[in-house]
Amino acid sequence: MVSTEIKDTLAASASICTILQFLAGVLVCRKYIKNGTTGDSSSLAFVTCYMACSLWLRYGLLIGDTFIVIVNIFGIISQVCYVIIFIIYNVKKSVTLKQFIAATCFLAVVYFYVAHETDKDIATKYIGLISCSVTILFFASPLVMLVHVLRVKNTDSLPFPVILSSLIVSCQWFVYGCLINDRFIQTPNFMGCILSAFQLSLFYCFPSKSIIDQTHLI
Repeated sequence: MVSTEIKDTLAASASICTILQFLAGVLVCRKYIKNGTTGDSSSLAFVTCYMACSLWLRYGLLIGDTFIVIVNIFGIISQVCYVIIFIIYNVKKSVTLKQFIAATCFLAVVYFYVAHETDKDIATKYIGLISCSVTILFFASPLVMLVHVLRVKNTDSLPFPVILSSLIVSCQWFVYGCLINDRFIQTPNFMGCILSAFQLSLFYCFPSKSIIDQTHLI
């Protein structure tokens, strides 16, 4: 039997790392602002993370987990800010805007259902399943650039800080899910470990051009 102190310590550590993961988006957005464009990057990572945070916030409220609630409130605020920046510096603004609106409408439907579901256990089950699915989509979202990465043979279009932090955070939340025996937390974070590790391997196979250029100068 794992003590409450150990679980709380791990949850606190995972929450701090998750907040740092959200802040990693600042580095990505800073690059967009510096270049004056989002380039070939996709907004799907920010949009899906916004959806995932909104869903996990509701799940956290249903199961009464303060750590999950607090960290996802911060996540929602940060991701909305990133989406706004992406829209400002993206050539195809309408695409990102449509994605964000569609995500918000989907969340509204889910929240409406949970609010009117009288059986708390059923509501928790469904919101957990949806949260799992969207979180896995978030971890896999950078893979939409896989074809481009393979074609140009470099990983400039992949958000390295976001992917690295995703690996660290997903490992911690997976362990936490095992400690509290919550399969809805375990499943997406286990998949997150695998998908994030795979995406990081692409940086080894196809180094960023900027890194290669610096090496040549030396």
